[in-house]
Formats: sequence, structure tokens, C-alpha cells
Amino acid sequence: MQALDALINRVSVARLGEPAPSAQQRELLFRAALRAPDHGQLRPWRFLTVEGEAREALGELFARAQCVRDPQAPAALLDKARGMPLRAPLLIVAIASPKAHPKVPESEQLLAAGCAAHGLLLAAHAQGIGAIWRTGELTGDATVKAGLGLAAHEQIIGFLYLGTPLGELRTPQALEPADFVAAWSSDLGAVAQG
Repeated sequence: MQALDALINRVSVARLGEPAPSAQQRELLFRAALRAPDHGQLRPWRFLTVEGEAREALGELFARAQCVRDPQAPAALLDKARGMPLRAPLLIVAIASPKAHPKVPESEQLLAAGCAAHGLLLAAHAQGIGAIWRTGELTGDATVKAGLGLAAHEQIIGFLYLGTPLGELRTPQALEPADFVAAWSSDLGAVAQG
């Protein structure tokens, strides 16, 4: 697949099945992630892979987190939490792991980690692998973070679900770049102040 095609036509794929990406495909996914813009070459990210029976353990962790938040959580909600990691054969937990640096603020490092995750999604699409980036309240949940072994300064930026697309890929919505781009003029600053 051509690079521009992957950039322009990547879509999230929610319905995923077996097989998971192969070892060779995963190598390319992570190589692409490592090419993210990275001021200071700090590499302020890391990834955890979750597959096989570990997905069930992650589902139990999600259910436990739900119980901590709401001890009266209904069984249906706990079952839903348990089933979340089973929606794809491979999950990758994308983690921002900022480093102390005098010239690179943490906010910039979070963006770099997001770019690394996005690079991974683009590499998945380029290889015909279905993927979707999911967030939600579990990304910031203390029980989940502790259960996954995150350090205090780290944060989950997303759960990337990967597998074989089930069904046809949707066509991305056509957007017009002109709706999002404008030329700046120094006169605008003067007008805004006046």
C-alpha cells in the first residue's frame, strides 16, 4: 500500500476477528510507532501486548476497576467490562511515559506518544490489519493502571484493538481541507486586538 493511501484512507475497524497480526507484522507495527516525532529523542512511550488468556485476565481487571468505582455495579455492567478485551485477538496498551527534561515539556511528550500510537495504526492499515483506538474511563482508572504495572508518572493513552477485519471496511467520510485550513495574516492580530 502506498503511504499516502494509508494516510488518507485509514479507518477504524470495530469488528475484528482471528487471526491476530503475525510476529513479522507486529515488528513492522512497532517499527512504525518508533518513527514518531520525538523532540530530544526521549521516546516517551511504551506498549503492552495483551492476547490469548491474558485478554480474560484484563477483562477481570476491568471488572474489578468497575467494582472499585461502584461496589453496587450490576452484573450486566461487570460482564460487559469482562468482555471488552475479547473484541479483538490482540490488544496493545499504548502508554505515555514522559521523561524529565528541561526543554521538552510533558505536554509535548504526550503528543509524541499519541503520534507513536497513530503510526502503529497506520502501519496496521497499510498491512491490511483492522484496528481501532479505544479510550474511555478505564484509561485513567487507578486500578487498571496499577494492574498493568504503570508508574505514577505514566498514563494510558489508549487501548489499540487489532485483528482481521470482519466485513468490508467503511469508506472514510470525505472532508474538505479548506474547511480546516486558513492563511494567517499579521493584519488579523491587529484586528483581533482592536
